[in-house]
Amino acid sequence: MAAHLKKRVYEEFSKVVQIPHEEAPTKKLRLSKPSKSAALHIDLCKATNSTDALQYLLQFARKPVEAESVEGVIRILLEHYYKTDNSVRLKIASLLGLLSKTNGFSPDCIVDDVINTLGNEKSHQVLAQLLDTLLVIGTQLPESPAVRRRLVEMACKLLSDTYFGVRNKCLQLLGCVGMVDTPLAKDIEGPSSSLGGVREVQNIISNYFADQDPRVRTAALKAMLQLHERGMKIHQIIYEQACRLLSDDYEQVRSAAVQMVWVLSQLYPESIVPIPSSNEEIRLVDDAFGKISHMVSDGSWMVRVQAAKTLGSMLQVSSHFLEQTLDKKLMSDLRRKRTAHERAKELFASGEFSSGRKWADDAPKEKLDTNTVNLIASGACGAFVHGLEDEMFEVRIAAVEALCQLARSSPSFAEKCLDFLVDMFNDEIEEVRLQSIHVLREISTHITLREDQLDTVLAVLEDSSRDIREALHELLCYTNVSTKECIQLALLELLKNLNKYPTDRNSVWKCLTFLGSRHPTLVLPLVPELLSTHPYFDTPEPDMDDPAYIAVLVLVFNAAKSCPTMPALFSDHTFRHYAYLRDSLSHLVPPLRLPGRKQVYSLDSVDSGCGSASVESAKLFLQQSLNRISTIQNLETTGAQDLLNFTIRDLQRLGELQTELAGAADFCATYLRCQLLLMKALQEKLWNMAVPLCLKQNVTATAAAQQILEETYKLEFLYSSLESRQVATIHHVRLQAKALQLILTARSGPGLDLLISSCEKFLQEIECFQRMFLTELPHLQDSFVDKLLELMPRLLSCKPVELVKILQTTLRQSGLLQLRLPEQINRATATIIEPTGESDNPLRFTSGLVVALDIDATLEHVQDPQDKVKVQVLYPDGQSHVIHPKPADFRKPGPNRHRLITQVYLSHTAWTEPSQVEVRLLLAYSSTSSSPSSANKSGWSDSIDSLPPAEAAVEGTIPFSKPVKVYIMPKPARR
Repeated sequence: MAAHLKKRVYEEFSKVVQIPHEEAPTKKLRLSKPSKSAALHIDLCKATNSTDALQYLLQFARKPVEAESVEGVIRILLEHYYKTDNSVRLKIASLLGLLSKTNGFSPDCIVDDVINTLGNEKSHQVLAQLLDTLLVIGTQLPESPAVRRRLVEMACKLLSDTYFGVRNKCLQLLGCVGMVDTPLAKDIEGPSSSLGGVREVQNIISNYFADQDPRVRTAALKAMLQLHERGMKIHQIIYEQACRLLSDDYEQVRSAAVQMVWVLSQLYPESIVPIPSSNEEIRLVDDAFGKISHMVSDGSWMVRVQAAKTLGSMLQVSSHFLEQTLDKKLMSDLRRKRTAHERAKELFASGEFSSGRKWADDAPKEKLDTNTVNLIASGACGAFVHGLEDEMFEVRIAAVEALCQLARSSPSFAEKCLDFLVDMFNDEIEEVRLQSIHVLREISTHITLREDQLDTVLAVLEDSSRDIREALHELLCYTNVSTKECIQLALLELLKNLNKYPTDRNSVWKCLTFLGSRHPTLVLPLVPELLSTHPYFDTPEPDMDDPAYIAVLVLVFNAAKSCPTMPALFSDHTFRHYAYLRDSLSHLVPPLRLPGRKQVYSLDSVDSGCGSASVESAKLFLQQSLNRISTIQNLETTGAQDLLNFTIRDLQRLGELQTELAGAADFCATYLRCQLLLMKALQEKLWNMAVPLCLKQNVTATAAAQQILEETYKLEFLYSSLESRQVATIHHVRLQAKALQLILTARSGPGLDLLISSCEKFLQEIECFQRMFLTELPHLQDSFVDKLLELMPRLLSCKPVELVKILQTTLRQSGLLQLRLPEQINRATATIIEPTGESDNPLRFTSGLVVALDIDATLEHVQDPQDKVKVQVLYPDGQSHVIHPKPADFRKPGPNRHRLITQVYLSHTAWTEPSQVEVRLLLAYSSTSSSPSSANKSGWSDSIDSLPPAEAAVEGTIPFSKPVKVYIMPKPARR
């Protein structure tokens, strides 16, 4: 009791006197990551059998390993390597290879351990896996000749192993790390002969071309090809061995041998090689061409495909060898014929003379003996004929592509193979037909179609595939025909195509545009018949709404551009129709010099006349416009806004006149529009008034900030080929818009929590900008973000209200950031061809059901359209549907150009009268405030950390096509 009372008195006394308490010293804790090697060692020690050890190793393989822990883990694995059976050792050897690929780890410290392990290993499978690990190490250390020499020596030492997998890995190791003329100090025994003394890597590999196992022969060929890919010249003596392997029993060997023969034919094309069993000699490239041609008749379709593709790249072959591939019979110039002197000498030696009973029986004859020497194997004759008639469509496609490559480099060969390519238009496989059309289009500059060939070509217009028909229209655009009957036949078939498939209208009109401009002299005698004119009688005026009549006029008007005598054959209504089409279809109808009428010029004709000088002057004007904007700081607000308005107008007009600079001009105009919106939102009177007195202006400024954000997303994602500085400028404007939004939010009087979170988010935006554009910050001096970064310590410590005041002052004092003129910027555009929106007949369907609307659009400068392009349908009641087209709906007819052909299904409840729906194309985008961290590249973990809240992706869509209105009429369902 006394002790308790004494304690209470001491506590009360200490409160009054404030006696300091002696605090016990705190213990310092050191936090460290658990050791991966120690954990692995404990797990392996706990394993009681090989199954448990394998399970632990499999679990360990799924976990990432840091570069600093790799060496310790490898030591633990090597320590347990000798204590286990074959299956565990095989897994450990596999893990050694995976660990050697870890970023930041140099595997040179474990080379000796792996090589020592190889020397003691007895299992063939484990040996092969260890050699694979050495292969990984060798590829990770390309700058270490000593290590590579040791690996080559070890590979040569194990080449005598009886297991094919070990020999395969040894040859692969020699191909990847072996060096030409590498001296080997040991005598190495191969399977077929002793390789004694100092030998070369190529000689060692070539000795395994005759290995008893086909997999080893294949590996030897691939190792030699690997040496070639690494820039080492293969010796010509290997050519004979590679040719023998073309007749191997296994297709993998023959396939690799075809590639090897091709490589040698490119390295030594002009070398002379002898023909077996004769005294004749030919060029190596010709001999290789004949041997590879023979492989087009191989028993394996994969070898046939490779042989056909390889023939297309042998452009140095002689013309008579090239032409022999189109004839199954051996041509006379590829046979060795005896001269008349040799035949007379043989006749004299036999003792036979002319009896005189037969006329000219002693005359020299050109009869060919079947025993004479052939310069090309008879099986190689007609290689492309065999390829084009092959049962596998892959072989036929490869043969067509090879013909294209050879025909482009040889006009005479292009003429000879024309009949074969035209015959492929009747193939049963659509892909083969389409490829044949594309090939004929590529060689169209070398050929002129005869009437019988054109008849075969035009028969394809009956095909149900839209891709086939449009490809054929493209072919006819660039094809030359020989007679006016061909023009008449082509026009007749195209009009039939137009009647059967009305959706091909634009493609047919474009085709006739080129057909007329390329053959004006052939169209001229057909004009009276095409226009139905008569020298004495008036003929009825055709209907201008008829697409077929418009097609005929397009053909005639384009031919008249190069034929000044043709307009004299026109009737009066033809001149009126020309004026109408010149306005409505100016891209199809050229300007003409018509008698008694004023010349009509177009933007296209102006541009073509000016040429490069016009483009240069336009670039200069664009640069001067941007330089003029730099003086905006010296103007008052009204004058600055007027200058921006005038400059934006000039840039928009410049983009219309100069299509080459349309992207750059539109980009600059959009950027200046953002600056104009920002300037209007920061007007003096808005910020000097009390908040309740400027609610309307506050709403206007809020809308301007939102519009600026939308425009910056357009600038970033609607234009391609942007430089880093231009992207930084766009993000700078976006940061200004977000600062304006934060200021307007604070002026509207939100809750304290909302204001604090908004301020924190904006500070994170500044930090993200600094991380993204660290290299561009020196070019942003005296800008808005540069001033914010100087004030960053103050912004992080101040209250939200003070932060908003600092932002308002800084934003109003910041000037316009000068935009650097882009070199070449292209704007993503989309043009909807179908539907046209001109029809007054509504699409009628039963309510609750669907109706299919065909969409045909052309996309320009859109990257990855399969992931980004969407179709939006807006209904009159405000509903909006967004449809994502299938990847198969996109075609790529040319560079930076795509075609979208798809169907959109419309559905709605019953309406009382028809109404319009809007169809447009959207470009989807996904933006982050900073670039996400790269994924772990070591191959150990597939997980990627999620982005912080400030770096979350902002997703949206941008309309990039003009809307098209379509009449629809959902009818009530019948009872």
